This record gives sequence, structure tokens and C-alpha cells, in this order.
Amino acid sequence: MVQVGQPAPHFKGDAVFNGEFKEISLSDFKGKWLVFFFYPLDFTFVCPTEILAFNDQYEKFKTAGAEIVGCSVDSKHTHRAWQALSPKDGGLGKLKFPLLADITKDVARDYGVLLPSGIALRGLFLINPEGKIEAQTVHNLDVGRNVDEVLRVLDGFQTAKTSGEVCPANWTKGKSTMKATPDGVKTYLGSTR
Repeated sequence: MVQVGQPAPHFKGDAVFNGEFKEISLSDFKGKWLVFFFYPLDFTFVCPTEILAFNDQYEKFKTAGAEIVGCSVDSKHTHRAWQALSPKDGGLGKLKFPLLADITKDVARDYGVLLPSGIALRGLFLINPEGKIEAQTVHNLDVGRNVDEVLRVLDGFQTAKTSGEVCPANWTKGKSTMKATPDGVKTYLGSTR
């Protein structure tokens, strides 16, 4: 079972990046933060809105030292065909990050997001530079994710690791963190209430 604080399950497989097939694996991202997300299927409805939202924010993730990989149970050929179409034609166009093909469904199964119907839930795993899962969100198919929230959580974990403090509810980059002590809570709450 995939669990926060534990090593992320290893993956290796064919992806499409810049219109070409490329083998990628989890170990390619060692030393970097990785946003690894699953979506149900290519050529569907909510999925391209999410993928393009990640693509639009890619430079912010890159600046934060993170890479992005999308994954579905489609083949590498379907991934490439979808990217060959422009968004105005229902496609994705050129992406700044790879889409991993999981036609065997092993990766979705290993990450605990495979439905009995054979497609993946909308799972997202934030993997730290040591290869451990820092955060995971999994939800059903009908609602797309908020990419700004993913970036906020990434910023929070990075800030907590460098500051030695914790990030309270609704924290955003540049706001105050707090010491993880009883006095730290009192100080923080006293300054915000």
C-alpha cells in the first residue's frame, strides 16, 4: 500500500516527450522533487484541462526544483497522437513534461489508483528528492485538480524542510511559518486572531 513518508513505488516505462518516445523511470528524478500524477484516459474531457493547467504552470514548478510526469493507462502511441493535435482540436499540443504510458496498468496498481474498470483515479503524488512520498491526493473522476494548490503544497514542504518550522492552514509562500511547539502555536495564533 502506498503511504506518505514511505518510498515511492519504482516505475519505468515508455513516455512521450517532445513528440518522441523516451524511456523514463523514477530514478531519473532522484535529487529533484517530482509531481507524479495519474489521469483516467487520453482523449477525454476533464483530463486535458488538467494536463494543460500543469503545462501552463510548468515554469513555476521548474523554478521550485520540481519536475512533472503525467501517467495514464493509455499506450505511448495514443499519448503521441493526442499531443499531435492542437488544443483547439481537442488535443494537447506540445507539452513541457512527459506522459508515461501504463498500458500494463502496473504503475497505477502499484500506486493504488487503479479502478476495477481498468482506468486510474485522479491520483497525485508529491515525491521528495530522496524518493519518498511527501503528499498524495486521490479523488474520483468528475472533478479536475487545482494546480495552484499542488504548487502551494510543494512550496510548503520545501519551506518546512529549509526553515525547520511548519506551515499552518492556508499558508502560502512568503507568509509566516510557525514553530512546532506549544509556544509556537500560541505565538502564531496570537498574531493571527
